[in-house]
Amino acid sequence: MMDDLLTEYFPILVFLSLALGIAVMIPLASILIARQKPDAEKLSAYECGFEAFEDARIQFDVRFYLVAILFIIFDLEVAFLFPWAITLGDIGIFGFISMLIFLGILTIGFIYEWRKGALEWE
Repeated sequence: MMDDLLTEYFPILVFLSLALGIAVMIPLASILIARQKPDAEKLSAYECGFEAFEDARIQFDVRFYLVAILFIIFDLEVAFLFPWAITLGDIGIFGFISMLIFLGILTIGFIYEWRKGALEWE
């Protein structure tokens, strides 16, 4: 009885040990193989617009927040569209209309932000 239980859990143990081995080996291989000579270009700000290694209390532009909010809004929209598309045949016209209302509200919000100039980067 106990041997049967252990043999059922053996693939899980193999999977976990393999995942742990890969998780340890990839960073170690990166450290050993890659060149570890950071230059000014590597240490410069990348896509965030401000230096990453300064005081944590510095002020930066509110447009970073607006872009992040836009990303979250449209990321959630896509997250809701996948299950909706899969179950569209089962939910019928009510589900279709409710998703159209949801997409309409998001579109109105996007147009509002666009008109207010939140997407303009100077």
